[in-house]
Amino acid sequence: MEPPAPPGASNEPKYGGYTRFELELELVQAMGNPQYLNHLASRKLLSNPSFIAYLDYLQYWSRPPYIKYLTYPGPALKNLQLLQQEKFRQDIISPDFVQALTVEGMRATVEWHRENQT
Repeated sequence: MEPPAPPGASNEPKYGGYTRFELELELVQAMGNPQYLNHLASRKLLSNPSFIAYLDYLQYWSRPPYIKYLTYPGPALKNLQLLQQEKFRQDIISPDFVQALTVEGMRATVEWHRENQT
């Protein structure tokens, strides 16, 4: 399957009022949220080979022109990549692991802002 055309492409079909581009963008951005990953694991989606293959397909978001549409590309793309590892998919079911990822993400955000203040 080919990645969808970025916004502005004509004649792109809509699913429930949204283009495939919009739906996949929303899903990829949700991958940056450890609680959402825990939810996917609790629903057994992270043990479904077809879903894992779909997550691998979504790696195209790490390349231009798609990456510019991500609000928080760092955590979303990192977690998307980590989801290809079976151990990560197993660990994300643990509330302690989710909490550690959340704290790590907040710490990285604070550090980034400290380093990039003008």
